[in-house]
Amino acid sequence: MKRKEVKELAREELPARIEEMRKELIKENVQRAAGSAKNPGKMKQMKKNIARMLTRMSAERVQGERHE
Repeated sequence: MKRKEVKELAREELPARIEEMRKELIKENVQRAAGSAKNPGKMKQMKKNIARMLTRMSAERVQGERHE
């Protein structure tokens, strides 16, 4: 997921997407521990995507507080 795609997500959609990505990350982590992970770089990418979404949520929260 690119930054542009994260920006295009609706504000209400972000928490659900973050939760979904976290669940996928847990599954990937279990597969990696079991030795059946096919793409080891996927975990790193998933972590970055989660961080991007959390950063956007945080930025929107701060921006909303400034306008109040």
